[in-house]
Amino acid sequence: MKLDIFTNQWLDIVFEGKNKTYGAYELRKSNTKTTVRALIIGAVLFSVLVAAPLIMSLLPDSSGDDDSLDTKIVTMKLPPKKEEPKKDLPPPPPPPPKVDQVKFVKPVVAKAEEVTEEPPKITEIKDKKLGNETIKGDPDADLSVEPVGNGPAAVVEEDNSIYNTAGIEVKPDFPGGMEKFYKFVGNNYQTPEEDGLKGKVYVTFVVEKDGSLTDIKVIRDIGYGTGKEAIRVLNKCPKWTPGEQNGKKVRVLYSLPITIQSAE
Repeated sequence: MKLDIFTNQWLDIVFEGKNKTYGAYELRKSNTKTTVRALIIGAVLFSVLVAAPLIMSLLPDSSGDDDSLDTKIVTMKLPPKKEEPKKDLPPPPPPPPKVDQVKFVKPVVAKAEEVTEEPPKITEIKDKKLGNETIKGDPDADLSVEPVGNGPAAVVEEDNSIYNTAGIEVKPDFPGGMEKFYKFVGNNYQTPEEDGLKGKVYVTFVVEKDGSLTDIKVIRDIGYGTGKEAIRVLNKCPKWTPGEQNGKKVRVLYSLPITIQSAE
């Protein structure tokens, strides 16, 4: 007996003597029908997918213009904005008066028979302007001449540099000489009452252009208010004769050592 594998005869042979109520027998028995059904459904779905663009192109377009709607766009053009005339403007300046103008002919070396126009004489161009053509001026026009200024004033920079006494032409001086200055400081300086106090106080100051003393600084003191006392004395000092450089009064830096020695 010849066995056909495309029929269900082989199932009976395989499951002979076995429990045919088992699910595997039923599945294999209905396998052919299930396969055919799946092929048919797959073929139908494939055909629908392939024919979908053609079907869509045959359908009427529902997105067309609706005649009941007004789709016209109205464009409004605004008139140009009128500029209001400006008020309180100064009147325009009067035109300059016409001045006689004589055409200037550039001299050219040429033959006598080729000269077509002679250049103007000196008497003709006196008190007249030179231009490209001859123009007759208005002799009755009012002449307006701008006032002549004095020009920019010369700016003289003031010398506020501080000079040293070593390199200055004229040194500052105390009225009556430096000996009187030292005497003035000695008479007015009040030494603190401290036993055994001795040393030097170094002070610097600037002699200004008017002879006054400014920028008084204590470089070194020995304590007990010796530096403050030196500043007090110099603040009440009379004016000096200022120093000079290149014939001008200048500011000069001066230093003063004050020796302090208490009486034993």
